[in-house]
Amino acid sequence: MSTVSAAPDVIHINDVSKRFVIRKDKSLKERIVNFRRSNMHKDDFWALRDVSISITAGTTIGLLGANGSGKSTLLKVIGGIIEPSSGFVERRGRLAALLELGAGFHPDLTGRENVYLNASILGLSKQETDEYFQSIVDFSEISEFIDTQVKFYSSGMYVRLAFAIAVHVDPDILLVDEVLAVGDEPFQEKCMAKIREFQREGRTIVFVSHAASQIAELCDRVVVLSHGNIIFDGETEPGIAALRDSFGSH
Repeated sequence: MSTVSAAPDVIHINDVSKRFVIRKDKSLKERIVNFRRSNMHKDDFWALRDVSISITAGTTIGLLGANGSGKSTLLKVIGGIIEPSSGFVERRGRLAALLELGAGFHPDLTGRENVYLNASILGLSKQETDEYFQSIVDFSEISEFIDTQVKFYSSGMYVRLAFAIAVHVDPDILLVDEVLAVGDEPFQEKCMAKIREFQREGRTIVFVSHAASQIAELCDRVVVLSHGNIIFDGETEPGIAALRDSFGSH
């Protein structure tokens, strides 16, 4: 009798906490004047508190929460952009992340140069990037600006190029923050179509969005955060309801 093996976990988040130090000094001069008493002018802010999640290969998970709940911090910890204060994250496979606007882009380099820079950071050889390059440019629809320094790009152009790179480096795991909200509607729909294609191919997606309709359409699991803590982890519809209930606690 044959048995179907369960899909493996590709992300394991174990008791992750993240502390930021908030300085109360209003200016650099105040910091210098109050140097000896600097500890009196600092507050700890815990963006995440003892978060533990396992994410199975091929699932699409929505991270939800009010502003300041910790969802973007958690996405950055998963992506290795920031280190947790305690706990650890284990990842399997190639990861591509679409986080804050322009992250990973060098403003003085052209779009073309940034494609090669980003692709190499994500683990592609120059030969592989050569093969993908035209597809990346075509998907981004900014071919006339590809040899312009990206510091002259609009926010929409940033998103177009960043998304095009992320989806062409053959990632096993795709992390997507609110950046898609910046693009125009036709490009957003193009991105959504690419995400649906990734789902059909069995890739893992972790998605942050304030758009409940997007989450309901794309995600098969929702994690809701409030003040750095997980308050819900389960199916999408009750997850969106838990999110709305959490707004009353802020």
